Amino acid sequence: MPAPKHQSRRNICYLVLGILLIFITGYLVGYISYHKPQVEPGSCDTGLKETPSDAGPAPEFHLDWTDITKLLTQKLTSEGFDKTLRDFDLPKRSAGSEEEIKLANRIFDEFKKQDMDPWTDIHYVQLPIPDSEHPNRVLFGSDVFEPVGYLAYSAPGKVEGKLVYGNYGRQQDLNILQTKNIELKDSVLLLRSGKISFAEQVDNAATKGASAVLIYPDIQDYKYLADTALYGHVHLGSGDPYTPGFPSFNHTQFPPTQSSGLPKIPAQTITANMASALLQNIGGPELDESSGFKGGFKSYRLGGTENITVEVNNVLVTRKIHNVFGVIKGFTDPDRYVVLGAQRDAWGKGYSRAAVGTSVLIELAKAVREMVEKNGFRPRRSLVFASWSAGEYGNVGVTEWLEGYMSSLDKRVFTYISLDSRGNFTVSASPLLYSLIESTMKVLNTLYCDIFRLRPMSMDDPAYPFLAFSGIPSVSFHFIAPNTESYAYYGTNLDNMDHLNYQTSHRTSEMTAVAAQFAGQMALRLVHDHLLRLDVSRYKNILTKAVNKIFFLLALGSFKRAADDIKGAVLNTNLNDEACRIFNDRLMRVENTLLSPYVSPVQTPFRHLLLGQGSHTLASLAETTDMDQLRVQLALATWNLKGCANAMVGDIWEIDNEI
Repeated sequence: MPAPKHQSRRNICYLVLGILLIFITGYLVGYISYHKPQVEPGSCDTGLKETPSDAGPAPEFHLDWTDITKLLTQKLTSEGFDKTLRDFDLPKRSAGSEEEIKLANRIFDEFKKQDMDPWTDIHYVQLPIPDSEHPNRVLFGSDVFEPVGYLAYSAPGKVEGKLVYGNYGRQQDLNILQTKNIELKDSVLLLRSGKISFAEQVDNAATKGASAVLIYPDIQDYKYLADTALYGHVHLGSGDPYTPGFPSFNHTQFPPTQSSGLPKIPAQTITANMASALLQNIGGPELDESSGFKGGFKSYRLGGTENITVEVNNVLVTRKIHNVFGVIKGFTDPDRYVVLGAQRDAWGKGYSRAAVGTSVLIELAKAVREMVEKNGFRPRRSLVFASWSAGEYGNVGVTEWLEGYMSSLDKRVFTYISLDSRGNFTVSASPLLYSLIESTMKVLNTLYCDIFRLRPMSMDDPAYPFLAFSGIPSVSFHFIAPNTESYAYYGTNLDNMDHLNYQTSHRTSEMTAVAAQFAGQMALRLVHDHLLRLDVSRYKNILTKAVNKIFFLLALGSFKRAADDIKGAVLNTNLNDEACRIFNDRLMRVENTLLSPYVSPVQTPFRHLLLGQGSHTLASLAETTDMDQLRVQLALATWNLKGCANAMVGDIWEIDNEI
């Protein structure tokens, strides 16, 4: 039956009203969307113009790079550091001690005061200390010495052997002894501190068959009291050597393993006065002045005739250590961050390293936080500030953190800046950071920066685990006296405010402010610019020089082409935020892919192809005489470098299969 006419009209009315309602709703949605404020798409210039999302309302500031550097310089002054340096000048701060834990709490509270969302990272590590009931001893003739200083991670035990003087204990020094027919097997080597680390000295001695090592500060190299005790460690590696390759978390069950870098022979430090007594009666032949074996004492015979006994009774104790962190989060890429860190423990006062580094850490964090809160600075990426424990034992706190989060850190941390400045201006860094370092020096334009120099990063450097273990571009800087290798008072109880002030001509606060400005400007440049300031081209010359020593390495061409490809792509791409993040991801892969995938981090923790330690490195290849081993290692090094080149290319379909 057909519907009544009045029902048909009613349906038509409902239909018209529905269409009208849909039209009005669509119009309103379009109107609102059209008038919603828009953020201009970012570009890869150095100006900071964008307003970040999910970060609250931004003040009406427009900061360019000149404004940012000026603000930072204004906030980091020598007057400000006067007070901070005094506040962190403590009588003692040994790792895991009550005093050091109180200091960790102070730093945590300061980060909390600055709204930096602080957190801690706790580890339970094995640290050696002298046995108070059984002191370490050295017996020579009628003399019995009981030195106060010691070398952490020395093998315990009591050994006797012929006393031999070996200069600095470098390989060339020990080779000279052998050319003079001095028997090194089962000998006790007397070495003067310097040139190489304690760990390298002991390792070289053990390789030659020595049974023990004594190390002293020669009065020619160290102009302080001749009865000054010397402290250090002899682990040829970093971190807790009883949990190599994995973190010392309390809830983790560890297998009974040890680091391959632990020495097998006893080692002990003695004072200059003790060494003088030994050298007066050592006997044996004497070298002339041109040998470089002579120091500040009258006699430097080589020995090999008189017996000496060394007794080391250090004991292992478990210590709970705390790494303390705070963060200033980025506004665009908060999941990418630069880490700035400083060691806070020391053998004694540790003023030059622990107090100065901690002061820089705190003042820099306060300055950047204030720039964000009050001056409208909007970092694209995050800044993490870290206070490390147990650095004196071989960067233990740093390494345990890296081991604990190894699988993720290299994908998020793109640079580490060590604030452990020791007090002419020298810098050790990854080649990726050379260009940034040079440009930062030009901006600072101070006397200290005019005389700066780059030097290779040593295994004892606080930034070395980040670079050679984790494959993260790193930099550390040092203020040291001209014509010296290191700060003379480091590792002694004389490392205090008075000696550093004397060493710096009473300009410690001024130099500390310069150090903070240098570190701060590098860090802010890295979190401010759209493109990361990591210059891949600086690796090309270094690789070429290293390869020339071993005649050839086929993958070098792939690396150079990949580096040139990134540079060309940047110049020919519309660099919006998405494009910049893609390029930044490619740049972040470079350092990490230079870690050899063919060696174990347990047996060979420093896996970096150029800057690491072990048979896989290009430096080791250049010295290899075993042709079978050379062929194998050369093939592995080739594919290590080829893998790095492939990682730089980006998408897999763009990879060049040419070697």
